[in-house]
Amino acid sequence: MTSPQVKRRVVTWCHRYVVNPVTRHLAGRLMPGTALLETTGRRTGHARRTPIGGRRVDDSFWLVSDHGTASAYVLNIVANPRVRLRVGARWHAGTAHLLPADDSRARLRELPRFNSMMVRALGTNLLTIRIDLDPTGKP
Repeated sequence: MTSPQVKRRVVTWCHRYVVNPVTRHLAGRLMPGTALLETTGRRTGHARRTPIGGRRVDDSFWLVSDHGTASAYVLNIVANPRVRLRVGARWHAGTAHLLPADDSRARLRELPRFNSMMVRALGTNLLTIRIDLDPTGKP
């Protein structure tokens, strides 16, 4: 059995160099249950795009981060909660909220099955995030 830190490092490496570069082009278009999250880099100020899995419910998008505040995109949200989200071919502006009190495992049962299965298997510190989409829906 590996420690959570080793598991997180291996999963992060795989996401950064293998999974995300491919998924970034497919998220929200050819892969149902995925979206592309754009945050502002906390150090550089540059746009950072991360493929995520989740579901839109009314004017919110729900997701669960597999590594919580150890994930770069979550740290970017902490620094600046204003984000953009591409669902399908359309971009939406919104504000992200970290919800540590939410039961992340229960939340995963409401989100797309394949992504939820991967988050449960690969995650080390689950954290629910809700993105409240702006009413106009314009970025």
